[in-house]
Amino acid sequence: MDWTWYLFRFDGRINRALLWQALLIVAVLAALLGVIGQVVHLLSAEGALKLSIKLDFNFGLDDLFKLVDPRAYRSPPSLDRSDLILKGSGLALFSWIFLATTIKRLHDRNKSGWWIVAFFFIPGLYSQFSDLLPDSHWTLPFDLSASILWLWGLVEMFCVPGTSGHNRFGPDPLAKVEGKAASPLAKGWDQLREIEFVPPSASPPGGMHVKRGS
Repeated sequence: MDWTWYLFRFDGRINRALLWQALLIVAVLAALLGVIGQVVHLLSAEGALKLSIKLDFNFGLDDLFKLVDPRAYRSPPSLDRSDLILKGSGLALFSWIFLATTIKRLHDRNKSGWWIVAFFFIPGLYSQFSDLLPDSHWTLPFDLSASILWLWGLVEMFCVPGTSGHNRFGPDPLAKVEGKAASPLAKGWDQLREIEFVPPSASPPGGMHVKRGS
């Protein structure tokens, strides 16, 4: 597999299994960055090492929407420079992987990658700023619409199989795997066509020989 294309490019198609695998890769990388952050804290700590270590693997995509919320900058979290670097680099890396793999998965459903705006960005922005709306019954349709879009996106990307065969975004990823698995069997050796039985009176001596030109 071309891992650069799989995790970082936006063209082509991937199936459901590869999208779930991408989420697992992001979880493992987030845990690794959390461990690196704790190691940096231990090496830079003065005095005795602390016995209780709290591992923080909070690298959620919700932080993307906090970037456009001015309220997030009024009370910044107590992070030192190393935490900010790890947090920023992790957020950029994981967001890119998420977008690249989900867009390819939308292609597998024969949908444009711009559907990610409806399935992800609109519900996410609404969730970030919903507390600014007045507590009234007229906001219920907006809540319901955002929830429906989010659920629809989850079903489309993680549950429903892709379109069968070639579509406008490329070949079927499952068909490629099946074709490679079946190709060696199609080239079997037909022994009956390449072996002949020679009578004992013929020359060379009788027996079983391979046909000339086979």
